[in-house]
Amino acid sequence: MAAASPDRILLAVALRLTSVALFASMNALIKLCEAGGARFGEIIFFRQFGAACLMMVVLASGPGFASVKTERFSAHVLRAGMGLVAMTLTFNAILMLPLAESTTIGFTMPIFATILGALILREPTGWHRWAAVITGFAGVLIVAQPGGGHFPLLGALSGLAAAMTTASVSILLRTIAKTEATMTTVFWFSTLSLVPLGIVYGFSWQPHDAVMWMLLMGVGLVGGVAQLAMTGAIRFGPVSVVLPMDYSSLLWATMYGWLLFDMLPTPATWIGAPIIIASGLYIVWREHVRRVQETDQAIV
Repeated sequence: MAAASPDRILLAVALRLTSVALFASMNALIKLCEAGGARFGEIIFFRQFGAACLMMVVLASGPGFASVKTERFSAHVLRAGMGLVAMTLTFNAILMLPLAESTTIGFTMPIFATILGALILREPTGWHRWAAVITGFAGVLIVAQPGGGHFPLLGALSGLAAAMTTASVSILLRTIAKTEATMTTVFWFSTLSLVPLGIVYGFSWQPHDAVMWMLLMGVGLVGGVAQLAMTGAIRFGPVSVVLPMDYSSLLWATMYGWLLFDMLPTPATWIGAPIIIASGLYIVWREHVRRVQETDQAIV
């Protein structure tokens, strides 16, 4: 990626911005489904069902199903299990909190990735990044206002747990990516997770009108396209360039919250969000600096 052309980097940024907009749209659809009477089990099932259908179409029209053959099935099972936990916690936070607040708390993922990287992978983590971690959590306290009662504390805790679990998944994906193609990982996550989710759906199924069925399928299809766009962004551009694009999701969350649910972020969110975003950006920048230094030392 160090030799990526400007055109490919622009494509990577465009794909990441597209994925951010689509994921924000998916989150809005999730809240609309719940407002229309859909149950949690239905929503999370259709998120994966729609994505799995999309993957089937992509594979059938392109590289074929032989391209997703794997020798590391157990690793994909573990990834599917952890991914389901992260998705469940994320959806719970989306349903319990206003869109802007749930999105803002999700920005703590790089913070948890730094902590887990230091504890599990023994990655070198200097005081710069530890200071950013502390600053980020200070921003979370400002947004959540424990004891303030302006939104459910359980929702905020779900969001933080989702960010931590997502960071754990990202660390697992680093090891899987050494031998597995991205399409293989996405395919097995989408299909394997349908087994437990199908059981959950069997207990939560209920009849709906045509509009609700379209909304439920929209959650999966929009989420699936967003996942592919996010994957493409990492393929064409360095993480240090594309990851900061994720923070544009706050703009989408604010817009959807206002247009669809007549809700705007609280003053505390406008104060805490820039602090969390700044800490995340600093962590990404320090990681970029570390990798550049390691590359220079390797050349020498």
